[in-house]
Amino acid sequence: MIAESELILNPDGSVYHLNLQPEELAETVIKVGDPDRVAHVSQFFDSIELKKHKREFVTHTGSFAGKRISVVSTGIGTDNIDIVLNELDALANVDFKTRQIKPQIKSLTIVRVGTSGALQKDIPLDAMLVSDYGLGFDNLMHFYDLAYNENELAMTQIAKKHFAPIPIYVAQANQQLLNHFKAHAYHGITATCSGFYGPQGRKIRGKMRIENLLDEMRDFQYQDLRITNFEMETSGIYGLGRLLGHRCLSVNTIVANRALQTFSKDPDKAVDASIIKTLELLAEM
Repeated sequence: MIAESELILNPDGSVYHLNLQPEELAETVIKVGDPDRVAHVSQFFDSIELKKHKREFVTHTGSFAGKRISVVSTGIGTDNIDIVLNELDALANVDFKTRQIKPQIKSLTIVRVGTSGALQKDIPLDAMLVSDYGLGFDNLMHFYDLAYNENELAMTQIAKKHFAPIPIYVAQANQQLLNHFKAHAYHGITATCSGFYGPQGRKIRGKMRIENLLDEMRDFQYQDLRITNFEMETSGIYGLGRLLGHRCLSVNTIVANRALQTFSKDPDKAVDASIIKTLELLAEM
């Protein structure tokens, strides 16, 4: 039995942070960072059956083209990914009345739809990009015992030498989802950073430990893949998602190009285009 201190439930029986009951969560989940972006997704639904929120965690559940979908906001960073993915998994795979793991484990489909900055000059503003791998500059997966595959281990060893002394881990996308989306988007390695300023090479007043971090990222390559972009959640979603047995993909709208020092003129329009394409592709599955 899972102790009350380990899986905390609210007085109404909902899971602690997300404030959801198991029946309120769909098996297909779109994850966004910005709580306001939940409504940007659900506006395209044919119907909405549920709206709930607690802190930065907003959830709308409804249907699009006959598929039941939940949209959940996480806020920024892999620390919040740890909260959300564990609670999504609990909603799917724990009996809240008995506090026992269910005998039949569900595998959720979890797709991140977020914004990202491009590192390479040839990745255009407003493009949709999917992540083959998340290269983690954060520390989330160092606390979990994931059985990494051969590609992840090989890339990790190369990355550790390339980016020393920064600790690194690598986690791979679900291949079925990746292949389904790849024809409609750019793709490559996504670096997941632990912050927005120094960890993404932005210097305002603080002295940088690696002054040429962006150049180091641009130069990194594994097989035929390069680091195309960076953001703050993908590696945690891929690593923790696979540890828990869920199918995960990160879909990024490129709103900035750091190599060219340009920013999208209409990021909301670009994000909406990625949302619609993501919904259409998920409805096909």
